[in-house]
Amino acid sequence: MRFYAPHRSSLTLPSEHRFPKGKYDMLRRLLLKDNNLQASQLVDSLPASDEDILRAHAAGFVAQFENGELEEKAMKRIGFPWSPELVTRVRATAGGAIAAAETAQEYGISGQLAGGTHHAHPTFGSGYCVYNDQAISALHLLSAGKVERVAIIDLDVHQGDGSAAIFAANPSVFVFSMHGDKNFPFRKFPADLDVALPDGTGDVDYLRALAEHLPAVFEFRPDLILYQAGVDPLAEDRLGRLELTHNGLIQRDQAVLHACKGRGIPVSMAIGGGYADPIEASVKAYANTYRVAKRLHRF
Repeated sequence: MRFYAPHRSSLTLPSEHRFPKGKYDMLRRLLLKDNNLQASQLVDSLPASDEDILRAHAAGFVAQFENGELEEKAMKRIGFPWSPELVTRVRATAGGAIAAAETAQEYGISGQLAGGTHHAHPTFGSGYCVYNDQAISALHLLSAGKVERVAIIDLDVHQGDGSAAIFAANPSVFVFSMHGDKNFPFRKFPADLDVALPDGTGDVDYLRALAEHLPAVFEFRPDLILYQAGVDPLAEDRLGRLELTHNGLIQRDQAVLHACKGRGIPVSMAIGGGYADPIEASVKAYANTYRVAKRLHRF
């Protein structure tokens, strides 16, 4: 069993930057400390190729971003200052998503300690997302003939607008997004199935909505599921506006992963959003997702 992470987990960002840059290193340490993963199971993510990235993103956008030539407005929309380190990071995240999806086909489960960059569109980045890692991995496997149908289960609190846009005309990919109705992005791109939840939704109503709509994913008969397991529905999340507890998120992960395992559908996980105050609450929730996966798959 193998899981993936960029070699350098955290970006170097200005001290006043709002993105909780240390959370990836914190997650790695916690997973190893609690024996949810062994060091031998963590593999450095290799960068995605140009060919893989260009299946999901326009050549002009990719070239301008990688050469540091995007306009200031475009970089502001992404939310990170440009640097060569950022280019390396997002390429590795895309490559890690491909590797995790291929590993999931082999073992039934895999994932990376990064990713879930679902706000990245074909021609622009947004919301801390440059390249859409799950879209890139889905298109890689489809192009290679390793799958015929892929489903994305996106349970980040923010709608997966970029994933929906990339696959709008692709009948081989089904995008299910369950998210906060009044939250970012404020201009949403329709997915195959959108479930918009009101502010303040708690465990009971959230899990009821998930149980009601999750069967639609399996009616699509996917060969692989890409799970965007964002933890920003957590009540402590400063960008979330929902009221889930840690136990509610655990039940969410159990519902998704148990349903997939019971049907023999491999799952590749991305950790998605997490902006709790304190950030340790998000890191705990990320680790809980891996704890649920470990119990089910005994890796």
